Amino acid sequence: MNNIMTLRRLRLHLQAGASIPNDVNWRIEEGYLRLSSWSDRGEPFTLGLWGPGAMVIPSLLALSLLQLLALSTARVEESEPFGSEREAFLIDHALQTATLLRLSRSRPAELRLFRLLLWIGECFGRVSRRGVSMSMEDMNLTHRCLAEISRLTRVTVTKAMSHFRQSGYLIQEGCDELLLREGLTQLQRGDETLPLRSQGAG
Repeated sequence: MNNIMTLRRLRLHLQAGASIPNDVNWRIEEGYLRLSSWSDRGEPFTLGLWGPGAMVIPSLLALSLLQLLALSTARVEESEPFGSEREAFLIDHALQTATLLRLSRSRPAELRLFRLLLWIGECFGRVSRRGVSMSMEDMNLTHRCLAEISRLTRVTVTKAMSHFRQSGYLIQEGCDELLLREGLTQLQRGDETLPLRSQGAG
């Protein structure tokens, strides 16, 4: 009788901010992960964000300095990707990196942050004619986290988020928050004063 060894896959339950081994392939069961690296000057920058169901394969990236973090509380399982998943991860990573680089060049700072929030909402939230809805609490999109992803200061992010809410372009709807697309148009025009809107406006 042959002895058969059953390999047990590693499963992790993570708190927000926890570091994850980047030499293992992970399938996300719950929560969100963020992959980062550092510039030659030691400045951190985000390479991508992934949510439930995604396969994250850091070992495919030809980068010596990588940090894989739990963006929110998360549950992940070690998994062996199919050939198509390897290709899909590389394509997705390249597109995300290009998008984040393009966003980092947006000026002024409020426009950059607004575009980042729209992109995150389109990736992980619900898209409608009005804009995008998502739970920033579930994703743990704190002002500090948004500052790190957008490469802005936390103070700048806090001021911008307050501006978005006061102007009615970021609206609380139950447990989610709705980001109205018309805010992007207003910011692109460079108007300093955005019109105040009621919380139910749309």
